[in-house]
Amino acid sequence: MSSWRDRFSQMSGRTRFVVCRLMLHLAGQEVAPVLGVLNRAARQAMESDGDLQVLGEGLVEVCQTLLQNDLYWQTAANEGDVFWNEGEAGDFVTDLFTDSAQRYLSEPDLSQSPEVEPLTLPVTRNLVVMITVAFTGEVPELETDLASMEAMTAALKALINLHYQGNLRAIQVHFSPAQLGDELTSDQLLLNFAELVPL
Repeated sequence: MSSWRDRFSQMSGRTRFVVCRLMLHLAGQEVAPVLGVLNRAARQAMESDGDLQVLGEGLVEVCQTLLQNDLYWQTAANEGDVFWNEGEAGDFVTDLFTDSAQRYLSEPDLSQSPEVEPLTLPVTRNLVVMITVAFTGEVPELETDLASMEAMTAALKALINLHYQGNLRAIQVHFSPAQLGDELTSDQLLLNFAELVPL
């Protein structure tokens, strides 16, 4: 629903920035391969030094992987805001980035070689993926409550489209646990991701 401020800003030709974060919790013994995709995307993002094109390609791979694993989706949450000032949008991106990075076990160790994966490591049954983006324009699929399978599916597809349309201004993907061998228990999930609601 657009406010009077939205309409006024449209008339004056100002750029509309949207910043949003979605969280998706997957559960089951089969979530470990998803963790591999996330770590690979994180490594590529670090090596590219934040190149938006590389980050976008990683985001597309992450979204496609999540869509292919919708059988394991359990809970979700999302938040966001609209800005007419790029600086204010950037500050909100930073706030969400900091919050996501401080979530339980959400810092990947990118110094480890991806080939070193001892078979004795415990495999987590819970995985929370946090995607924060900033984009220009309007995307109704991302500016709504995502607490349903249909809404989350539409949102992930919209993120993919935003990359191909070239409308993304910032992309950040965090995940917990971030490393193979770390475990996110059900109690830790409730404590550290209290905003998640069943899909």
